[in-house]
Amino acid sequence: MKTESHFFREIPPLSSLDSFLVFDRVKDEFDFPVHFHPEYEINFIENGKGVKRIMGDSIEEIDDIELVFVGPNLYHAWETHKCKEKRIHEITIQFDGQLFDSSLLSRRIMRPIRDLFNRSTHGVVFSRKTTQDLAPRICGLSKLDGMDYFLEILSILHDMATSRNQRILSTYTVEKDKFEEDDKMKLVYEYIQKNYSNKITLEEVSQLASMSPVSFNRFIKRRTNKTFVNYLNDIRIGYAARNLVEKDLSVAEVAYKSGFNNIANFNRVFKSVKGTTPSSYREEFNGIKRIL
Repeated sequence: MKTESHFFREIPPLSSLDSFLVFDRVKDEFDFPVHFHPEYEINFIENGKGVKRIMGDSIEEIDDIELVFVGPNLYHAWETHKCKEKRIHEITIQFDGQLFDSSLLSRRIMRPIRDLFNRSTHGVVFSRKTTQDLAPRICGLSKLDGMDYFLEILSILHDMATSRNQRILSTYTVEKDKFEEDDKMKLVYEYIQKNYSNKITLEEVSQLASMSPVSFNRFIKRRTNKTFVNYLNDIRIGYAARNLVEKDLSVAEVAYKSGFNNIANFNRVFKSVKGTTPSSYREEFNGIKRIL
């Protein structure tokens, strides 16, 4: 069985101050590669009969409508496969697991959601009835604002958690990312989050971690499976993706705001991380976008 490190890691355009990201779009095909990310994801699809769903070691052909909950770092994808529809409606909701900390999840009222989170490490598909019942509310999320938006997603999660005839998809599962729990890694992570738009060198971050550059590079490679440069680029591309989605900026402006001083290098790095060009990425997400 391949591990998640063999697949493409998506960097969603969420910052540490955000709660939920919602993409609502109509498309004629699926072209995003098999990928994973540490965020939880709710994925709703209608008019998708014949689409192939890959979820860990589960591969299935879906019906015309489906609702799936994907846990952290579980690799997944949807492929056009046999689908002939040209107006596939997809709504994706992503959020960081730290939004619901252990203290909150330990409350009795949160037990159904906590149990759903635990099941999601395998991927969970919901019954047709549950999907149809929740479809109007999921489709209406983009019309809500502020606390109404937050509470409706929380309510949808609860109704998903307590619904009947859920089904676990993958026998394969992965452990949740632990690097944020490491004090030294957390220090580095927070420093990069605050300074990603500026020049950051291996030497200065090594000093921050009280390590030599060689030792630090080995440390971050062991913790993230990436070199320092690749890890830094991942964070910068995450912010670039968010700016492409949210703001009316040119690609060059997005590049410079994200810490790249060379547009050609930005385009190359963006494509290596996201699997597409910045312009194509913006077009892919030209539907309704909400970040709360």
